Amino acid sequence: MFSVDVGPQYEGETVRKEDFQIEFGGPKHKFKAELVTVKPADQVEDEKIEIIGKDIKDFEEGASCPIFMKIDVAGEQLEKDMEPVFERRLHMYVNYMEGFWHMAQRDEIWMRLHKDSFKKGLNSLEEIGRVLVMLYKNELSIIEKIQITFITDPALVEKEVLEARKIYQARDDRLKGITEEEVDEFYGCSLCQSFAPTHVCVVTPERVALCGAINWFDGRAAYKMDPEGPQFAVQKGELLDPEKFIYSGVNAIVAEKSLGSISGFCLHSALESPPTSCGCFQAILFYIPEVDAFGIVNRDFLGETVTGMKFSGIAGEASGGRQNEGMLGMAVSYLRSKKFIKTDGGVKRVAWMPKAIKEQVKDVLEEAGMYDKIATEEDVKNVDELTEFLNRVGHPWVTGQV
Repeated sequence: MFSVDVGPQYEGETVRKEDFQIEFGGPKHKFKAELVTVKPADQVEDEKIEIIGKDIKDFEEGASCPIFMKIDVAGEQLEKDMEPVFERRLHMYVNYMEGFWHMAQRDEIWMRLHKDSFKKGLNSLEEIGRVLVMLYKNELSIIEKIQITFITDPALVEKEVLEARKIYQARDDRLKGITEEEVDEFYGCSLCQSFAPTHVCVVTPERVALCGAINWFDGRAAYKMDPEGPQFAVQKGELLDPEKFIYSGVNAIVAEKSLGSISGFCLHSALESPPTSCGCFQAILFYIPEVDAFGIVNRDFLGETVTGMKFSGIAGEASGGRQNEGMLGMAVSYLRSKKFIKTDGGVKRVAWMPKAIKEQVKDVLEEAGMYDKIATEEDVKNVDELTEFLNRVGHPWVTGQV
């Protein structure tokens, strides 16, 4: 039926740079994304697969190119809130394919096809589309119709990604004003346990999943749609520590889903019992001991951080489903949360971040009086320069004025 095997046994595979036939997305490309949209049945041509631009077999070995994956679904029971849930399943389903690796989400996706799978005949996006059609329909029976479009033409990819970002932002904006105290349950996700077996993501109204793709509404929709799936309800239980945001129910589910390897989380801390990280985080919060503050680096930042390490090096230490004190995988939108690492001092304890992130959350930083206090790669190159910068601008954490 297909050129390669398809099944969950391939989920944990990785494809190294020396082994890939072709690479889609990743940090080399500014524009790449995946988007699932629920549409009326008459607007979806069932099982249609379209390729706009060059196909896999049209590229030379070792090529890297942008991509936009657009999936339209229809069904009587489908709701708009389910779109991010279907979208996040792409991470699982693409990784079901032998020799095809998928990482991250939304407009940060990164995929690689192994040379061996290409030689077996997986040389077209059309076949990948057929695999996805089969998996979506077999595993999510409420989807009645599905249509998939792959775009590799760079100009069209850019156009589609810019439009998709508006949709992502509208999804995130739904949570404004809802607090953890107002709800009885949070939601969890174990979708990435194929790569990080002990990782458990806990999503609250004020803490989006570290991949950035699942917020509290999305978790609720996913659990409603598939109670036995990778997203599940988390009863808050008793608030054991209001300063560290430790809940008995969260600790219980974390211990259960991590098979006892993790006993609990401080939901909004990077320094004490921090939540675990897989490898799909949008960004990483990391501790800088020389200034007793934090830096943040995102996946698309290709340079060195102020500590001399690149994203890939920090990611290697932060991922794997471990609790790494001083490191926390996070979504960039978590910076907009009123509870952003509140246990550790919040945004006023952040000392460095790439200029791109700083501009993305400029309104939040300005409201907190921190926009001019946080250094970027344009301001400093090392920790010594960072220390001088923070003292010069009067950073509130370093000067003790918090």
